[in-house]
Amino acid sequence: MTVLPIKFAPVFDSVTNIDHGFFGRGGGVSTGIYDSLNAGRGSNDNPEHVKENLKRIASALGTRPEQLLCNHQIHSTKIVMATTPWLPGDQPKADGIVTNVPGLAICALAADCAPVLFADPHAGVIGAAHAGWRGALAGVTDAAIDAMVTLGARRSQIRAAVGPCISQENYEVGPEFVGEFVSDNLGNGVFFRSEGTRSYFNLKAYLGDRLKRAGLRHIAAIPDCTYGHPDAYFSYRYNTHKGIADYGRNISAIMLNE
Repeated sequence: MTVLPIKFAPVFDSVTNIDHGFFGRGGGVSTGIYDSLNAGRGSNDNPEHVKENLKRIASALGTRPEQLLCNHQIHSTKIVMATTPWLPGDQPKADGIVTNVPGLAICALAADCAPVLFADPHAGVIGAAHAGWRGALAGVTDAAIDAMVTLGARRSQIRAAVGPCISQENYEVGPEFVGEFVSDNLGNGVFFRSEGTRSYFNLKAYLGDRLKRAGLRHIAAIPDCTYGHPDAYFSYRYNTHKGIADYGRNISAIMLNE
């Protein structure tokens, strides 16, 4: 089996009862614009290639492909609780998953948006969220934390890691974008850097602040930029700027050990 390049969050280093990983685009079988570890069933990639890629990802995590659970993501704050595996065609429409069931690898797909992984190792509760700017502003991470708490997690014990996503230097936005964040909270202006009529948004810093305000004490972020490293990660915005019609998806996953 091909060894996959995986990034690990230091915030989980001392945790012995979970496995996790932030996967990029290396080590798979897809070709062309999906080269090579495309995890997106919603892309126009060969479905058999995506299936094999997901099999490799599950193996790297130490579980079976049918226990690698992804949502049909819709840029919402909806969170589902996973108790048993679901079939690919039965993926819930949601942007977060929480579970306390060992062996279920819960995932977030992204291609510039931020994947966020959570774990309360003492309570045995984990979570995964997909945080695009709409979901981040609406509170998808808060919703994931709330759902973990209903399963017995404690905010002070939850560890969170923001995975590879687009960096501020590559996240150019217009004034209407800035307006939505500042209208929600005047303090959100600190997450923008202005250059003339354009602004640049720091999604990772915004999410880190949001996690802190939700009561979390152990927070980290993988520094990698998906847009800035198209050789290592899939990026929707990079492909759009290059006139490429479709794009692959990066996957991030976390699992309680059985």
